[in-house]
Amino acid sequence: METGVTSAHSTREGSAPEVLAVFLKLGLTCFGGPVAHLGYFRREFVERRRWLDDETFTDLVGLCQFLPGPASSQVGYSIGLLRAGWLGGLAAWCGFTLPSVLLLLSFAAVAPSLGGLVGGGLIHGLKLVAVAVVAQAVWDMARRLCPDQRRAAIALIAIGVLSILTTVYAQLIVIALGAVLGLAFCQTTSSDASRLPRHAHQIRVSRTVGAVALILFCVLLFGLPALVRLHAGQALEIFNAFYRSGALVFGGGHVVLPLLQQQTVEAGLVSSNDFLAGYGAAQAVPGPLFTFAAFLGWMMTEAPNHWTGALLATVGIFLPGLLLVLAALPYWQALRAHPSMAALLAGVNAAVVGLLATALYSPVWTSAVLSELDFAIAAIGFFLLTRWKIPPLAVVAFCALAGIAEATLH
Repeated sequence: METGVTSAHSTREGSAPEVLAVFLKLGLTCFGGPVAHLGYFRREFVERRRWLDDETFTDLVGLCQFLPGPASSQVGYSIGLLRAGWLGGLAAWCGFTLPSVLLLLSFAAVAPSLGGLVGGGLIHGLKLVAVAVVAQAVWDMARRLCPDQRRAAIALIAIGVLSILTTVYAQLIVIALGAVLGLAFCQTTSSDASRLPRHAHQIRVSRTVGAVALILFCVLLFGLPALVRLHAGQALEIFNAFYRSGALVFGGGHVVLPLLQQQTVEAGLVSSNDFLAGYGAAQAVPGPLFTFAAFLGWMMTEAPNHWTGALLATVGIFLPGLLLVLAALPYWQALRAHPSMAALLAGVNAAVVGLLATALYSPVWTSAVLSELDFAIAAIGFFLLTRWKIPPLAVVAFCALAGIAEATLH
């Protein structure tokens, strides 16, 4: 595979240990979600270290936002790949992901022992964090992804379909329906998305590697469910559940919530209380939100298999996004230029808004907001995030303390 960036900014190749050290620092300090992560990346790799130029960085961001998966992790993996080849990409992913994985597994280990008023109040406060954070995600995504009546209508149709369908394939059906409606009605709304980056040719991955990655992505997506039906082993079921979730996430990290909820809570593998408490805790740690999967993998397995479950869940949810980056890099310029592809993505993103709005009601709202005081705490958290732009970590602390205070007073 040929990798590299034709740029005055990056004239020498780096090493995997160098990449690991830089991304480990970022994994420990990058709070605030994927948009904030990309800001950290730009300052570190474009302005400070000058590993790549602004145009190439923008091109990578455009590609990773176009594809399913965790955009910040995909950008980080791509930067590591360009800097130090395969080992550089792996080092970037490990460095950025490992800190939050270990923090969430530490929480998973102690969560069952959090009893009494303080422990129960803390767990409830973390569930209220989830209400505020998901409400903010719905608000921000609706403004950004549904700016006109056509895309707003697609989001509302998605909500209506999800309220009627009870099949396990409901979310996949909604995403497919959004794609069809986008192709039919959003052709004229996607001109901005179809503009070519000026430096798309600078990113080089061989077409052979891209084809192999795409084939592997499809084989795993469609082959794993067949294997699960033939051999219902727990390890295979965990990997399949999280791989499917990671393969279908359009629109940002918070969209993984309804997919994971379907694969874990509705399947009876994780309780709703544990699910929302873990999601709330995920807001308090640095790094990608997708590491929430590690918490769920731990909770889905019995000792001594916790670590295995966490590893399978983490690799499973990140792998499809990384494979798609490799598959798309050689063809990104042509894909980006095609208006139909941009229209399809506009429809999918609008449907995703409806998907996340439905998840905001159930399980997030119905499991957390049980009284007027709960509503007040969640509403304050929401306005702290959206109007006062308070860092998520501070909002987590506020809701957790409010939950403890509420439990103590009652």
